[in-house]
Amino acid sequence: MKGRPMIDWTGVAAIFAAFFIVAASPGPATLAVSAVSAASGRKCGMIFGAGLALGLSFWGVVAATGLGAVLQASTQLLVVLKVVGGLYLFWLAYGSARSAMRADIKKSDLDSQARSRETRLFIRGLVLNLSNPKAAIAWMAALSVGLGADDGPVSVVVATLGCTLIGLIIYAVYAAAFSLSAIMLGYVKFRRWIDGMVATLFAIAALALVRSALIRN
Repeated sequence: MKGRPMIDWTGVAAIFAAFFIVAASPGPATLAVSAVSAASGRKCGMIFGAGLALGLSFWGVVAATGLGAVLQASTQLLVVLKVVGGLYLFWLAYGSARSAMRADIKKSDLDSQARSRETRLFIRGLVLNLSNPKAAIAWMAALSVGLGADDGPVSVVVATLGCTLIGLIIYAVYAAAFSLSAIMLGYVKFRRWIDGMVATLFAIAALALVRSALIRN
């Protein structure tokens, strides 16, 4: 009788599909990379997206090693992380609101600002996903779709690395799409309205995260 294969590719494929749906759906990370790309161009969007992907992979490791379940069971730690994540989203909302209140600026000015901000974008993206404990819960949900009790560490590693790559590709696609010339020119024209809307969405996400922390507590 043949032994069990090292990797259950059917289960891994199910994990990839579930993770793609979760990661590609609109949320603070995809909203942020879209806004950065429209305002500052593809390179900045890619740098920001790389930071997001690294933060996402951290929670993947947490979930794959079983620490995600510990985090979910630890009420106090989860509350702290949700409050920190909410505060960071409020900070992003504040930054977008400040941008919305500034007088109209030219695309050349945006390009100059982009060059001076490139070194900080990676860290901003990293912190955004690191401060989002819901990412760990999403990872656990995705991994539970295709992993069984008999699956070995090879399947877990392949699933985690594959989902990390999927996350990076998703952010790269968002960056490429929202850095198209037409979209960037549209952003310059309607910058104040767009930044105001982004600030509102970030604030709503922050309130939801903090509210969930208070209710859980």
